Amino acid sequence: MAEAPPFLHSALHSSAPTSEPGVAGPPPGGKPTSLLRRCATWLPATAVVACVGVALGFYGVSAADLAVFSLYIALGVALPGLLWVRVLYRGTPTLTEGLALGVTLGYALEVLTYIPARALGVPLLVLAWPISTYVLFLAVPRLRRHWRGAPDADRTPLWWSWCTALIMMYLIVWSAVNVFRTQALTWPAIGTSFIDMPFHLALAGELKNHMPPMVPTVAGESLVYHWFVYAHVAAASWVTGVEPLVLLFRLAILPMLAALVVILGMIGRRITHSNMGALAGLASTLLIAAPSLYLGEASGLLTWKTVQSWSSPTQTFGALFFAPIVLLLIDLLGHKPQPRGRWVLLGIMLVAVMGAKAIYLPLLMAGLAAVVLVEAVKWFALPRRPLAALGLTAACLLFAQCVLFGGARQGLLIDPLSIMRLTLRSMTGLEVGGEFSPAVTIGAALLCVLCGVITWCGIFGLVGRPHLLVRPVVVLVLSMSAAGLAAALVFGHPHQSQGYFLQASYPYLAMVAVYGLMLIVRKARVRFWAMACAAGVGVVAVYAIRTLCGVRIPLDPGQDEIILFLPYVALLGVVLLAVVVLRAARQSGLRTCALVICMVTAAGTPAAWFARVMPGTFRSPVAAAQNPNGVAAGHNAPVSPEAIPEGAFTAGRWLRAHSAADDLVATNVHCRTGFENPCDSREFWATALSERRMLVEGWAYTVTNMDNWRPGEVVETRPFWDRDRLLANDVVFQAPSAEAVRRLRDVYGVRWLFVDESRMSPGADLGPFADLQLRAGDYAVYRLPPTGQ
Repeated sequence: MAEAPPFLHSALHSSAPTSEPGVAGPPPGGKPTSLLRRCATWLPATAVVACVGVALGFYGVSAADLAVFSLYIALGVALPGLLWVRVLYRGTPTLTEGLALGVTLGYALEVLTYIPARALGVPLLVLAWPISTYVLFLAVPRLRRHWRGAPDADRTPLWWSWCTALIMMYLIVWSAVNVFRTQALTWPAIGTSFIDMPFHLALAGELKNHMPPMVPTVAGESLVYHWFVYAHVAAASWVTGVEPLVLLFRLAILPMLAALVVILGMIGRRITHSNMGALAGLASTLLIAAPSLYLGEASGLLTWKTVQSWSSPTQTFGALFFAPIVLLLIDLLGHKPQPRGRWVLLGIMLVAVMGAKAIYLPLLMAGLAAVVLVEAVKWFALPRRPLAALGLTAACLLFAQCVLFGGARQGLLIDPLSIMRLTLRSMTGLEVGGEFSPAVTIGAALLCVLCGVITWCGIFGLVGRPHLLVRPVVVLVLSMSAAGLAAALVFGHPHQSQGYFLQASYPYLAMVAVYGLMLIVRKARVRFWAMACAAGVGVVAVYAIRTLCGVRIPLDPGQDEIILFLPYVALLGVVLLAVVVLRAARQSGLRTCALVICMVTAAGTPAAWFARVMPGTFRSPVAAAQNPNGVAAGHNAPVSPEAIPEGAFTAGRWLRAHSAADDLVATNVHCRTGFENPCDSREFWATALSERRMLVEGWAYTVTNMDNWRPGEVVETRPFWDRDRLLANDVVFQAPSAEAVRRLRDVYGVRWLFVDESRMSPGADLGPFADLQLRAGDYAVYRLPPTGQ
């Protein structure tokens, strides 16, 4: 058998041994770096900064906003976080890695400081933690050395810096094309934004003005949600003066994505023991998808869900905090002594992910429980470190469920295969209420599993090495993934949010899959050209199957849903044919397996290209699972700017400027424009633009509405549960009277009216009963007269 070429050997063994496993060591010789070399090391970062500046400038962000936000992230989050990372984490990370960990720790400490600061009514007190950090690290002699970092800190290879920079620039361009282009900052185009964006903006305004937070669109309703990311946006807005709108729609997610890329690279090197393997894992996370073999866009669990997300900032914030948790566990679950400060970091990150995206905690518990079991069997003793980590995770999960979320189920209930039924409706065009046979539903679930197997089939490269399969990190990742798949298939949710359980472990599955692929390729001595050819066959096979089978979704009326399985049967046939051909060519079983894994893995790249790289519609990670024939399809239903009522932006901003933060407002807007009958209650613009609490605006996402939902209902069109309150609110706009206004003011505490006059009853006039303060286009703002008038 021919030896692998030098290129492949360098790819598989590119990391030199260091004090940290899997981290590239400093260049040999120890000579001082030349000035030219120093300048070259900053070029990748400079390219990323330039790309950010161009993209944001083109899409409406002022230079002043960009500069002040960048300064805050650098000096108020990253640098103080870096100093504490150097104390607690120790080791010898590169400057870039230290900054990524520092940004993440900085976000956590920022949020945990902002909560009491906002509760005390002094939100700028959030600056206490970076200022006290600087004072402490200047005053204490033992801490001063951390300003310079460790003298033996690792140096990043220049090629790795450029590859990381290119990945970041891809994410910036992806954000510009798919987000900035479609999410405007001005009215009326902003009114056509993705339906959840005003909801996120409303929560950011709530956290900017109140602590503890409530649901701002329905007065008195508890905010049972992952709200830490909105606390960050609120803190950043207070410190920088940048509008929450600009932060959410343009700025806030970019530093999170950059830090996430760097930390995932660190995890990749620890798992694969190779820089090239870590790079392949990063590329797989972003550019490998479940193969879509249909003409049209597949949906639900048959598609790969992105890690990067603007439509769900809670998901991105949670993913950022979870990455260092995995990184720390890789180190702490080993057998080498670790600095105690890493346990402190683990505890902080667990608390942060608890409020950022708590779905990670049950998955982590499942993974750690499996590690405890495997380690106990392997060593005939209970492992202390995994048990300690499991205990910390359990405590955070218990606190989140019982205190932070008040025991609410948030619409989650046991409803096996509900996500597959909704996926089938989306793909077949079946109306709400239609049902599928159990065989078809189970077949769709198996198809979902098959798509996952195809996407991450590199894991099979570990099968022949049992000692690697029981590595704590491998056990952790595979167990989390299995738990996520089980949760996605067992639970039901009105917005199919159980899919996030499956999504959470995708980056780490990618790393393990690349690790397995590297091992089997190296053992089989497969040449690079052979791997490339196998991958090319996989890509060609996808296009050929898609064209020859010609299955277009949603299916035409009358087509049998069984046709949905035909393309995947054809793909399995291609795989079997490839095995037969390779064996006929006298290839060994190991080499055949390696080449088939390369071919099958590459089958997911066309789907990733069309879904992630090419310009597309800004969509929620779970929006594709929504039924296109029901109201849930409103996630993607377009609303033209001409249909957006004029003046909402002006009226909302005027109300924000001229009212107190605690003033309660009543509005007659409850339904999305164009979705009034039945009423789609996902309407949040009044709250989002005014940053004021509404007596009743949109109630779709409240815990009361979600927990009263049952399968078969459309949660967005459920009626408001407090009919007396809604009647008292609406009668003021439909049949104004002094008594109606007095009841709204004295019983419910309303001080302002935010009115879309195009929705009022003909002839209705609020003028005699309330004081008109502003009229802008279709909107008007009234102040209710004080008590006694």
